Amino acid sequence: MPDLHDLSLLIRLNTTLIVIESDEESRIISLLTRIAIHRHRTLYRWTCTQGLRRTEISDAPAEPSSQDPEEALAALATFTYPSIIVFCDFHPFIENAPRIVRRIKEIAMGEAGQHTLIFISHAFEIPAEWRALAVQFSLRLPTDEQLRKIIREEAARWSQAHCGQKVKADMKTVHVVVENLRGLSHSDARKIARSIIENDGAITVEDIDHLNKAKFKLLDKEGLLHYVYQTGHFGEVAGLRHLKAWLKPRSEYFKMMRANGRSNGEAKPNLDPPKGVLLLGVQGSGKSLAAKAIAGLFKLPLLRLDFAALFNKYIGETEKNLRECLHLADNMNPCVLWIDEIEKGLCTQSQDSGTAQRILGTFLTWMSERNEAVFLVATSNNIHDLPAELLRKGRFDEIFFVDLPNRDTRIEIIRIHLEKRHLATTNFDLIHLAELCQGFSGAEIEEIIVSGLYHAQAEHTTLTTEKLTEIIDRTRPLSVVMAEQINALRNWAAHRTVAAD
Repeated sequence: MPDLHDLSLLIRLNTTLIVIESDEESRIISLLTRIAIHRHRTLYRWTCTQGLRRTEISDAPAEPSSQDPEEALAALATFTYPSIIVFCDFHPFIENAPRIVRRIKEIAMGEAGQHTLIFISHAFEIPAEWRALAVQFSLRLPTDEQLRKIIREEAARWSQAHCGQKVKADMKTVHVVVENLRGLSHSDARKIARSIIENDGAITVEDIDHLNKAKFKLLDKEGLLHYVYQTGHFGEVAGLRHLKAWLKPRSEYFKMMRANGRSNGEAKPNLDPPKGVLLLGVQGSGKSLAAKAIAGLFKLPLLRLDFAALFNKYIGETEKNLRECLHLADNMNPCVLWIDEIEKGLCTQSQDSGTAQRILGTFLTWMSERNEAVFLVATSNNIHDLPAELLRKGRFDEIFFVDLPNRDTRIEIIRIHLEKRHLATTNFDLIHLAELCQGFSGAEIEEIIVSGLYHAQAEHTTLTTEKLTEIIDRTRPLSVVMAEQINALRNWAAHRTVAAD
């Protein structure tokens, strides 16, 4: 066990202060118990509810009056035998507490090898006074073999609870489950493995979606990323022929990954994993719908990153938030990461250009160095607000321009939205309506149909081509209201991007 070896080595080297940020308190205590017994040391655990208590001895009484942190630290002076003392959730007691910080430093600077102080918490900021003495330790994530062992243990537990009935599974599905459990701690992986077996005593392909949702909830403790539960499919997206044709061979890459149970770009040695696309276009032209459809086509979980949620008034916190989100996306691989209106987060012309520059640097580093199968889909309405560093070749596989729909695409959009509302398309003159909607975006065409239905309901009539024609005549699309900006965008994209349709 690498964790047992590494932690034992730190203690053997007389490290006096060890900080562990983890939610796996019980597992760490179990490892330390084995180390204490092997190295003939006493092991104490401190909590604010129970005080100091011997851990390697069952039913050991607590030290008197040791719930108070200062009293507990004072009690350590009476320990004459080399000890390992574990402080659980101690982080609130060192905030604005110089006496406690100093007392711990004095203990750590005492006789070498006398005591090892270990602090376990979900988050722990090491005081500046300790930095020369403290070592941070992190538990390793379980390997594939350990994940398979967890699944076998949970299957055996279920079988024992159900009179020896065997869990139904095949090796191919188990490989996919193991792949999707990567990035989780031992305890979290066990929770999910237990949950997918518990319901029906089987491990099936249908469990993968449940697994990904549960995994995301466990990992995303800050709520900065959003798991998009309803992805789309390109049957709901009109036009975009060139984009669809470009995506189809890339979908084979992820299909091959799922079939082989591999990730991290190992599906085929001579084939680089697809990086992603930038969808530039007019507002309401279907870029967001296309992002959802890409995840549906690839059959991957879709994560949406909202840059507005990242920003924090404290220096450095915004970049930290972004790093945590990108780390979460890496742990969720293979997946699709969707960043909507990316220019709002990476515009270096904003008032807080310092933060924007740091965010840009963090994001570009991730784009360049990532090896995980995270397909990035970024959408933008204003290319002029995006920094040149983001647009150079190699950042994205391709930049597609999603223009206003042509006549054939407008016919398809009208048909899709009529059928979506259970209206017979044969009752409408689709060609006539599409010609009247020249210059309208897909979102504007949908809103015309929605508005027509409200009018028909208010007048107690059925929706007709004539009613839709009236509404179209009264509507001024964005291409008219903001003609200058949209024409400038279309002119810029004409020879610099690939047409999506």
